[in-house]
Amino acid sequence: MTETAPMTVDIVSDVMCPWCFIGKRRLEAALRQVPQIDVLIRWHPFQLDATLPMTGKDRQQYLNDKFGGPDQARSVYDQIRAAGLQEGIKFAFDAIRLSPNTLDCHRLILWSQADGLQNEVVERLFQAYFLNGEDLTKTETLVRISREAGMQADLVEALLATDTDLDKVEAQIESAQSSGITGVPCFIIDNRFVLAGAEKPETIAAALLHAEETRSNPEVVAVN
Repeated sequence: MTETAPMTVDIVSDVMCPWCFIGKRRLEAALRQVPQIDVLIRWHPFQLDATLPMTGKDRQQYLNDKFGGPDQARSVYDQIRAAGLQEGIKFAFDAIRLSPNTLDCHRLILWSQADGLQNEVVERLFQAYFLNGEDLTKTETLVRISREAGMQADLVEALLATDTDLDKVEAQIESAQSSGITGVPCFIIDNRFVLAGAEKPETIAAALLHAEETRSNPEVVAVN
């Protein structure tokens, strides 16, 4: 008897996106509601702001430029903070000093796939940035995260000093944008169903159940 392959859930995400952290928690809650479904999660890159320099940008200046001033930014992030608390995330936005360019973070996530450590690395990146206010543009931060996640940290450090897979990450981001993805998180279930945004766990669970019941259908959406 042939075993059924796990259902894929492809997540297009950016490390500096607070809704992506919330979306990860909501997906985890959804999976607990449907333990009978075997799921393989795969993470794919996106950049909320590709214009950020590789050294990052002062966080307050970034927010002022994006939202038109500190008051507007505070209003937006108060809502995000409240949504995070509902999912057990205590965002420490005040601790963040730098808005990072996340290309190197996405390279790390890409490399972690070979070891089956994507979820672990993504979780640690989210926690480092949103809970501890760490600088994700620093090589030492990414190397430490890779070590803690179980990757070969020496190899990661050597690769980060090069442009290895930078073009691949950029091509994946361009592919996501070309497919119509304009915001994250975006969940692609079984290569067929798309959930845009950090939907509630019940909505994600219902989509997973529907996908499981209709797995004989042909693929209609593909993620590279």
